[in-house]
Amino acid sequence: MSNIISKDFEKDLHERGFRITPQRRVVLRILQEADEHLTPAEVYQRANQLFPGFTEATVYRSLNFLAAEGLVLAAHIGSGQLVYEIGGYNHHHLICRNCRSTCAVEHEVLEILYRQLAEKTGYQIDSVHVTFFGLCPDCKEQKRE
Repeated sequence: MSNIISKDFEKDLHERGFRITPQRRVVLRILQEADEHLTPAEVYQRANQLFPGFTEATVYRSLNFLAAEGLVLAAHIGSGQLVYEIGGYNHHHLICRNCRSTCAVEHEVLEILYRQLAEKTGYQIDSVHVTFFGLCPDCKEQKRE
């Protein structure tokens, strides 16, 4: 596992008056290198391999802090619990209800919808993560057969 986290994350935190603690650094590294959403338990498991003695409470505190600062994205993806991924870019997900495969959708695809919702309702929408559920092309095809 790389010892380097994005300097932008460290710079962002420093400019806001926060330190990048070793624990926060480990959590950020784990999420940067993950190719999927991770539950807090999965982050803890990986963190404990890097830092034996890392506690679950430390993982939860780090995830909550990093999410509040916008460096980590917390999302509900239909599993009944929050999952986390590295922040920094606005995107959404399509998740297959059958096989659970996930497809990322760039925010630009939904930008017009966001704007229309804001204009129609008066809400200032600050969520940058929406999850849609359905059947992926493979499962849809299997269902037809």
